[in-house]
Amino acid sequence: MIQENFIKIYEKSFKKNWELPALTDYSKGTTFSFADVAKEIARIHILFEECQIRRGDKIALIGKDSARWCIVYMAAVTYGAIIVPILQDFSPNDVHHIINHSESVFLFVSDRIWDTLEEEMIEDVRGVFSLSDFRCLHQRDGESIQKLLKGMDEKMAEKYPDGFGKDDIEYAELDNDKVVLLNYTSGTTGFSKGVMLTGNNLAGNVMYGIELGVLYRGERELCFLPLAHAYSCAFNFLVPMAVGAHVYLLGKVPSPKILLKAFEEVKPNLILTVPLILEKIYKKMILPQLSKTTMKVALNIPLLDSRIYAQIRKKLVDAFGGRFREVIVGGAAMNEEVTNFLYKIKFPFTIGYGMTECGPLISYDHNDEYVPGSCGQILKGIMKVRIDSEDPYNKVGEIQVSGENVMKGYYKNEEATSKVFTEDGWLRTGDLGTIDADNRIYIRGRSKTMILGASGQNIYPEEIESKLNNLPFVMESIIIEKNGKLVGLVYPDYDTVDSTGISHEDLPIIMEQNRIELNKLLAPYEAVSALQLYPTEFEKTPKKSIKRYLYSNY
Repeated sequence: MIQENFIKIYEKSFKKNWELPALTDYSKGTTFSFADVAKEIARIHILFEECQIRRGDKIALIGKDSARWCIVYMAAVTYGAIIVPILQDFSPNDVHHIINHSESVFLFVSDRIWDTLEEEMIEDVRGVFSLSDFRCLHQRDGESIQKLLKGMDEKMAEKYPDGFGKDDIEYAELDNDKVVLLNYTSGTTGFSKGVMLTGNNLAGNVMYGIELGVLYRGERELCFLPLAHAYSCAFNFLVPMAVGAHVYLLGKVPSPKILLKAFEEVKPNLILTVPLILEKIYKKMILPQLSKTTMKVALNIPLLDSRIYAQIRKKLVDAFGGRFREVIVGGAAMNEEVTNFLYKIKFPFTIGYGMTECGPLISYDHNDEYVPGSCGQILKGIMKVRIDSEDPYNKVGEIQVSGENVMKGYYKNEEATSKVFTEDGWLRTGDLGTIDADNRIYIRGRSKTMILGASGQNIYPEEIESKLNNLPFVMESIIIEKNGKLVGLVYPDYDTVDSTGISHEDLPIIMEQNRIELNKLLAPYEAVSALQLYPTEFEKTPKKSIKRYLYSNY
């Protein structure tokens, strides 16, 4: 059990960092100090008390990242309720299902998403509140929530006659073994399960983040990944709020253009991203330079190459704001070419590994300890790892973990819970890989996506896709099995195609040449029989992993 109580971490932080800025809605320019956050939490706690919300009741939360999203999350867990963050990319039917399955009594929602939901589909919800200003959007018959909200100032004055101060902060006494979060997964298999995470699970992530020294009091972080996902929530929100850092919430689609402008203005001290975003910036900023003939020649000249790499590194560091300690990449596998290039130019990045069921962190290395191809060492003192293989250092097997961060189970789903744990209590990650003597994890692919070759060979489509995505005019791809053969679906990089004046009619010819070049890089049993053009970008989860199940029968 983690020594620090999860809820008390924030009680102490709000008191210590009372005057410091905590949350800024970047697009609006609105900032909440830790004092402002604590006061808003106090108002919500009065609402909960007056409505007789009990400890363990579920509070659903859905909307784009914002300061008020964060305030609701913190208000729920510090009250002793269970927060149920829902990804805003979920369909209305999925949202209805999650609200009902979780038995949520309150819903905090963006106005846009509320317009897509149907009241009669969530009839057990007692009250619905807008994330824009906390006004009541809907109350169940017999409730008097709207009247209560109108008198909230009087209630605050009655409870805190001398005004609310930091000495008034006193949050729920809740043991770390209690569930504080229900996180419904957004996996690539199309089936969502409610992951039960305890205060201990989240405290394990937060305290490890603090000990790593990735972010300090008064520093800045730019959040552009969905907070409803465990990865972003832990390190774009929970860790910064615990150390007294200032989080800027982008609140809009993170295109390279928008991100680079925000990096320049915010100048974050830590950057948390997913591979797709880093790969897009690499393709737009770096790859065009490397493709020039003069650059290719220069990079083959001793001493000159190191100077060029230093210039590229400086340009990239400046593009990310120039002040960051490191870029942490997670959520999916990163393109091998991009990884190797960033490592070669000594760009300060690292790749971590985790999953929602671990809240999410499993392994991590600081950038100066990062080993290419790995995703960090298992968290020392918190997590343990084993490979279901007779030779875990060399032969691929399922990665299994145990420790403080591992979830309690899936909510109201004993069958799924029993399947995901081994008989001796280890969590099956579903990922395949190896470890080294230092307990660094090397992932090869997902057990569910692995393809069995004609002669029994294990084929990992992610590895083929990584090579294919490096070839000319390929934006993204997915490898599927079709009639016993491997076929690649390719969404072309139309921006580059158009800028070079190439006709779209020539793309099939270019892709056939790409297929030939790709197969030269693969083992014979991995050979791709055809590349087919796909008309649109592939549908993805919020952490930017392709939803493979949608294309398996294409």
